[in-house]
Amino acid sequence: MKKQEKIAIVIGTRAELIKTFPVMLELQKQKIPYYFISSGQHSLGNLCEQFGVKKPDIVLTEEPNKSSKFNSNEKKAILWNIGLLFKIKKELGSLKNLKYVLYHGDTMTTATASMASSRLLNIFKKYKNVHLEAGLRSFNIFEPFPEEISRRIAGSFSDILFAPSVLSQFHLRKKKNKRIEITGNTIVDSALHALEIAKKKKVKLLSKGKFALITVHRHENIKSKERLTKIVEILNSIPITSYFAMHSNTEAKLKEFGLYDKLMNNKKIKILPSMDYPSFIRQMEKCSLIVCDGGSMQEESLIFGKPCIVLRYATERQEGLKTNFQYLSKLDVEKTKQKIKEYVDPKFKIKKYVNPYGDKGVSKKVVEVLKV
Repeated sequence: MKKQEKIAIVIGTRAELIKTFPVMLELQKQKIPYYFISSGQHSLGNLCEQFGVKKPDIVLTEEPNKSSKFNSNEKKAILWNIGLLFKIKKELGSLKNLKYVLYHGDTMTTATASMASSRLLNIFKKYKNVHLEAGLRSFNIFEPFPEEISRRIAGSFSDILFAPSVLSQFHLRKKKNKRIEITGNTIVDSALHALEIAKKKKVKLLSKGKFALITVHRHENIKSKERLTKIVEILNSIPITSYFAMHSNTEAKLKEFGLYDKLMNNKKIKILPSMDYPSFIRQMEKCSLIVCDGGSMQEESLIFGKPCIVLRYATERQEGLKTNFQYLSKLDVEKTKQKIKEYVDPKFKIKKYVNPYGDKGVSKKVVEVLKV
């Protein structure tokens, strides 16, 4: 890249920033300028400080005080996205010597940024728009929703697609006139960097014995009483101390469906205290079991070699299911109970595997491609 050329990075959520900050650090290390655009979907400032990257150069919409900006208000989300589309387009149009526009993953901000920076809305654009973590597919638009739709939109409108694995590259094989690069997943760098931070801070472990980490937050799960009932039964079967990182939306739905007390009456399940990403990663490094419905924890399970129960019917991160320590439950209560029992058994051993998302140094690979 020429010195005057720059990269615009559009980020909306905390999860996007967690997976993108290693790329930003690498750009800073190589003194490559970037312009940081926050959509305002989440508040990002304190994370930037923690990870050593600059705060957003501009925040396009008012940041929420709570973790969720829309609280399942679909109409509000749609209107926000329409407004965001034109705000991103306008902001990009004001930047000089722009070579790349980069966005990550599968959020509402991701899809909107891909459209706002596309040739469809910028006929004479000279920059390339770049999708980081492209090609993940569950092949079910409702599992997860709306993420599966968002990543398909981003893949269609982008010029350069960074695929995190061989399988994700295969999913992109029909994309014509696009540059596809297999780099691995930047979460490898994110998790290992966060672990270093946690160890320097001397973060204490939740327990000296065996323990499980739980998260449940997918909309398709928490909106359904039938699904949540099955999930509560599965969680209540975990025979070791379990720490539940409970989102406010999940708590509200558990209470609405009369399931909260059924979970909290279990003395083995404890609500996880509020924790930053490095502290959480430190717990994951030492835990004995992960039970989740989110994609990032599936990836982190592979980084640290931790048995993982996936509380979903379909996953876009299928690579880990080929190991002997990741299980897609499809919310089959009895089979999942048996798998949990297998995973926490002292005799259970993880078979040798290669992380399909690569090793440390993924972010440097991404930057080297962008330098061309």
